[in-house]
Amino acid sequence: MKSYTAVIEKCSETGLYVGYVPGFPGAHSQGETLDELQENLKEVISMILEDGEPELSGSFVGTQTLAL
Repeated sequence: MKSYTAVIEKCSETGLYVGYVPGFPGAHSQGETLDELQENLKEVISMILEDGEPELSGSFVGTQTLAL
């Protein structure tokens, strides 16, 4: 079983959770709840993987807090 790291944000305009897998073309989705988003992302990734494992153009490293 392979795992992927998703970046998740909550849209202030729609209230939806939006997620994507960095470096994985087309691996993005949204949902009204975190559970719905997770299921949607799993479905999208599964569909993409049907055509074979894509070459990732990058990978998640982490987050930083910037003070100005």
